[in-house]
Amino acid sequence: MPLFAPARAEEDEAPAAALPGRLPSYIADHRARLRARFRDGGAAAMPDYELLELVLFRAIPRQDVKPLARLLIDTFGDFARVISAPPARLLQVKGVGEAVVTELKIVEAAAQRLARGRVMQRPVLSSWAALLDYCHTAMAHRETEQVRVLYLDRKNVLIADEEQGRGTVDHVPVYPREVVRRALELNASALILVHNHPSGDPTPSEADIAMTAQIQDAAAVLGITLHDHLVIGKSREVSFRAMGYL
Repeated sequence: MPLFAPARAEEDEAPAAALPGRLPSYIADHRARLRARFRDGGAAAMPDYELLELVLFRAIPRQDVKPLARLLIDTFGDFARVISAPPARLLQVKGVGEAVVTELKIVEAAAQRLARGRVMQRPVLSSWAALLDYCHTAMAHRETEQVRVLYLDRKNVLIADEEQGRGTVDHVPVYPREVVRRALELNASALILVHNHPSGDPTPSEADIAMTAQIQDAAAVLGITLHDHLVIGKSREVSFRAMGYL
């Protein structure tokens, strides 16, 4: 048995025997030009479909991926929505297989980890813009509601970022007792609630307002401050404190 076995082809790649020994020159030249433009000008110099092509190069190494990149943008709307789309929906697009989904999810995970790294273990109130960037990266394009709780210490340093629950397109159950119990376990002194509205409109609902009041009351009994509740929409967010709800 050989020490290193050849890697098994991914589902959306052609069988190895059917692949030419060398890429057709028009594909190879196109890929080289795109990579050079990215090196010289960065992502700002490229439309969404071309940036997506660069990601797809790794998943589909022997085909022209421009048609698939355009189809994905047409299907989901933009680069951010493509990489954050659920795997099941991505797999419904003709030409997308497990290799493509894996590459897209790697990019999504990298973006979220980079944004998260800019706020964890740092004073949140003095890096508010970075916090908003992280929340939008992690939640703005989700198709179902998610609630996150950001736990802060006495110096308002973010010590934990935890998902409290997931729900449907317009509802997620939240249990104030669990939020406060976890704050005590972490020795947190303050909280920030964050949840998304898959509709894209971050206007708080009556249920959002009622749930926030319940958590604020439960936290106050134990001397824990609720700094804010952020509702994340597709392109903007709403702050309960800025709107006068807190």
